[in-house]
Amino acid sequence: MKLYGIPNCNTVKKARAWLTENSIAIPFHDFKKQGISEELLKVWLKQVCWEQLVNRQGATWRQLPNEAKAAVCDETSAIHLMLEKSSVIKRPVLELDGKIILGFDEAIYQTLFRKK
Repeated sequence: MKLYGIPNCNTVKKARAWLTENSIAIPFHDFKKQGISEELLKVWLKQVCWEQLVNRQGATWRQLPNEAKAAVCDETSAIHLMLEKSSVIKRPVLELDGKIILGFDEAIYQTLFRKK
């Protein structure tokens, strides 16, 4: 079990606050400090498509030049971008029992952690 993200991301802050309020201790992996591996991205991409994992709503994506955005057209190019700019990964990523959950939705977290 692990939570991945960037500490100053508002959605990550909400997820971490919810976990703390519910006395759920989960290790946190900071993309900015600890990076992300191609191998881990490939594991995640077996569960979700690259279009879901690349956050096209965030500031990092919006700040990319149009050519860079256009170049992200398949899993390989998406992996390259996520390795280069980890803040383009949708956050947080919760790894739980071998599965990943993207983003933070309180109702989903309540369901996931009430079963524990």
